[in-house]
Amino acid sequence: MSLWGTLTGKKTSSTSSNASSPPSSTPSQDTAPTTSFQSTPFDPTTAQDVTSFLGNTSLPDPSQLHPLAGLNQQTLDYLSLDESALSDLPGSRSALPSRGWSDDLQYGTGVTYLSALTLGGSYGMIEGLRRTPASAPPKIRLNSVLNSITRRGPFLGNSAGIIAMVYNGINSTIGYYRGKHDSANSVVAGALSGMLFKSTRGLRPMMISGGIVAGVAGVWTVMRKTLF
Repeated sequence: MSLWGTLTGKKTSSTSSNASSPPSSTPSQDTAPTTSFQSTPFDPTTAQDVTSFLGNTSLPDPSQLHPLAGLNQQTLDYLSLDESALSDLPGSRSALPSRGWSDDLQYGTGVTYLSALTLGGSYGMIEGLRRTPASAPPKIRLNSVLNSITRRGPFLGNSAGIIAMVYNGINSTIGYYRGKHDSANSVVAGALSGMLFKSTRGLRPMMISGGIVAGVAGVWTVMRKTLF
């Protein structure tokens, strides 16, 4: 159809002739064969869920990301604590067992220091209350008590702690060379540590200090065998 025919509404002769001719009843030989499709119903049980790919073995194991993953803890040497074994010297295994000189040094020094600090503080409190008259104001009495406690307590605690350190060191050394722990070790170690503590004061203070510490060590060994 031409542009004029479109505007005027007229059709060409070829178009009219083609439209008037009846369709042929004979099918064309060039027609392509058609294929029919049939849709199957959806089965929800056959669908894959999230666990089907989350549980895949190809994914990395998070536990293997640790730096120590795969190590056998039973074969690691640094995890075995050799110092946990008790000392095998005669006299070392009692109600207060010892793993060696380090236990005696730490526990002995700590207990002695705290005990002497408490004893000195108690003596300082009593001394401060006695020196202050009863008619004094409470603030003055409190100040006097605190001054006495801080003067007596740390002095006695520090002195006893130093003696205990020297005593445990000498006692462990004697026990190592003698091959056993007994009362003789404690008494000799107490005498030597007391004498060494007052070695700068002269011979007489050395003997007095050595005798006092040796007596305390002897009493401690007797109490340890009797009570513990």
